[in-house]
Amino acid sequence: MRRPATIEKLYLDFDGFFASVMQQAIPSLRGRPVGVIPFEVEGRGADSTCVIACSKEAKAFGVKNVMPVPEARALCPDLVLVPQQPDLFRRANATLLNEIGCELPIEAIKSIDELTCGLDPRDVAQPLALAHRIKTRIAKNVGSYITCSIGMAANRLLAKIACKVDKPNGVTIWTPDAMPGPLLKRPLSDVPGIGSSMRKRLEAAGIVSMDDLWASQPKHLRAIWGNVTGERMWYAVHGYALHAMPTQRSMFGHSRVLPPDLRTFAKAEECSRLLLTKAARRMRRGGFRAGSLSLWLSLYDDTWGKSCDLPSVLDDLAIQRALRGLWATARHDLPPKTKAYIVSTMLGGLTSATMRQGDLLLDDDKERRRSERITNTIDGLNAKFGKRVVTLGPWSDLALAGGKIAYNRIPSAEDFW
Repeated sequence: MRRPATIEKLYLDFDGFFASVMQQAIPSLRGRPVGVIPFEVEGRGADSTCVIACSKEAKAFGVKNVMPVPEARALCPDLVLVPQQPDLFRRANATLLNEIGCELPIEAIKSIDELTCGLDPRDVAQPLALAHRIKTRIAKNVGSYITCSIGMAANRLLAKIACKVDKPNGVTIWTPDAMPGPLLKRPLSDVPGIGSSMRKRLEAAGIVSMDDLWASQPKHLRAIWGNVTGERMWYAVHGYALHAMPTQRSMFGHSRVLPPDLRTFAKAEECSRLLLTKAARRMRRGGFRAGSLSLWLSLYDDTWGKSCDLPSVLDDLAIQRALRGLWATARHDLPPKTKAYIVSTMLGGLTSATMRQGDLLLDDDKERRRSERITNTIDGLNAKFGKRVVTLGPWSDLALAGGKIAYNRIPSAEDFW
């Protein structure tokens, strides 16, 4: 396995992306502590939700992402709450990617606010000049209120950890000849893939610091992780060049935090229908069929969830029929006045849309083909004439039926139809 003698990867993380985009787009928010919330509310209605993203000014008061609004307001009484604008975030991301791509090729988009690039010999020789060009281009062509932190190192994992060292708007370069000195100063929580549960497993194995992780052995980490990921982690931390493992899509889903007036069974079911319709559209655009459907409800003091099998379908008729069945189960299991504040739907068991294996006990091929033709026709009309010219059932104009902040994926324009 190759161990680079110089830096090869750049990792870029936009600082407080969602809040800074709002500040750039709305001048009255600039320089003020901003908290982005899931939906628009009046008065103290926001106390029932949480801050899902915050600006650096809010963070200076101790406000954190995913913090209940009352707690955030206690820390920062002047906090300005603004509802999310997911399509604005999508368009900002596309603009920023275009600007960065003008300086060097983007290797992988890790999330809506993070990306990684490979470095060519010129950039390896002058990494600070590259970082300056990127930051200058963003400030000039997009806006000075959107900043980024940049890390450079021998591989992607080390560059990502380095990216966290000098936030916001910093640049950190870890050359191989300087390692592991700067790495050993970082907490274990800086390592991607080490969350609270993995931290406990590492501590049980006697690994409580970055020094311990560095001094461990590949097979030891593999045993702790229970798979090859742990061994790959050891080699990445030690500066070896690793290629990302291929991934396979496993599900399509949507979830929403419901405003207080939409938390009844009837309205939560309507919202889940719209969310599932969007998930099914995404699944078809991705070229998949679904073999299962799950519905999850977050209640005030509990959670409820059920799944059902699907006969390898992609049409809305079959998917929505299955959703109605899950809601019937929910109504049977839960008291009539139960309130759900988060609703989630997920299509799983994915297979290629071009391959469908029929069920010997379910003679539905003729009906399924007819339903798929209807669904494909609806998709085609909407794609040609725009948005929701044809829908299967009424389409309520609910705020949460649109897109939402997407931390781990970049929504497409169709997500907002």
